[in-house]
Amino acid sequence: MNSLLNNLFAGRDLVIATKHKKESVIAPILEKELGVTCFVAKNFDSDKLGAFSGEIERTKSAIETVKEKCLLAMEANNCDLGIASEGSFGPHPTLFFVPADDELVILIDKKNELEIIARKLSTETNFSHKELTNQAELQEFLIEVDFPAHGVLLKTNSTGKSRVYKDFENTNQLIHIYNELVDKAELVTVETDMRAMRNPKRMKVIEQATHLLIKQIKSICPSCDTPGFSVAEIKKGLPCESCGLPTNSTLSHIYSCKSCNYSVEKMHPNKQKTEEPMYCNYCNP
Repeated sequence: MNSLLNNLFAGRDLVIATKHKKESVIAPILEKELGVTCFVAKNFDSDKLGAFSGEIERTKSAIETVKEKCLLAMEANNCDLGIASEGSFGPHPTLFFVPADDELVILIDKKNELEIIARKLSTETNFSHKELTNQAELQEFLIEVDFPAHGVLLKTNSTGKSRVYKDFENTNQLIHIYNELVDKAELVTVETDMRAMRNPKRMKVIEQATHLLIKQIKSICPSCDTPGFSVAEIKKGLPCESCGLPTNSTLSHIYSCKSCNYSVEKMHPNKQKTEEPMYCNYCNP
C-alpha cells in the first residue's frame, strides 16, 4: 500500500452493510489492500430497501439503493467508513437473450469526503425462472441451476397474493413443498435465489467487483492526490480499418476527479487503433 492510502485508511474500522454474508468475500480484500478492520453492521436489515427473495420490491435505482444502504449502516453503527454492494439481474445490455449480473460496490468515507463506486457486469450467473406444470420440469430446473449448491425459491400467486418459499436444504424437502402447493391447486413458479449467501456465482461477482473497487481507490488523481480517479465517460468513434468512418467501438476513456474536477482523455484503452469492418455500420450495415 502506498503511503497516501496508508494515511487515509490504515487502522480504521470499516462497516460492511450486509445481512447476506457478503463479508466473506469483501472483508479479506479490504483488510489486505487498505489495512482496515472490517465488521458487519449489527441488526442491519438491507431487505427493507428491496429483497431478492421477492417479498419487498426495490423502489429506487441500484445506485441510489447502494448509497442509501451504505449510509444507513454507517449511521447505525457510528462509523465514518463503510462499504455496500447492490446487484441487478436481467438480460445483458448488448448480448441479447444472455442473463447478466450487474454488481455495484460503493465505499463511502465521511472523514475524507470520498465516495468511490465500482461496477462489474458479468454473464457468469444462473439467474433464471420457470413456471412449472409438473414435477419433472422442477427437477430439470434444479439440475440446470446447480441446486442445492445454489438456492432456489418457489412462488405462488394464484390466490392473488404472492407467497415465497425459500431456504430449502435438499431436493426431497423442496419437492415435498412443491407437491403440497400443487395439491392446493396453486400455480407454482421456481426461480433462482439471488441472495448472496445462497448463490455462490453471485458471491464471486461481488468479489470481482470489490477487486475493481480497490483498483479505483488506488487510482490517484495526478492533480490533487485524491483516490478514485476513474473513468467518467466512454467516447465511441474508433475508426473502421477499411473505410475510416467512426464506429460504435470505444475510442477513448475520459478520467475525471470528483474532488478537483481535473480530467484527462486516454486514447485507445482497448489497445486498438482501428476496428474490424464487420463492426462498422457502413461496411456491414
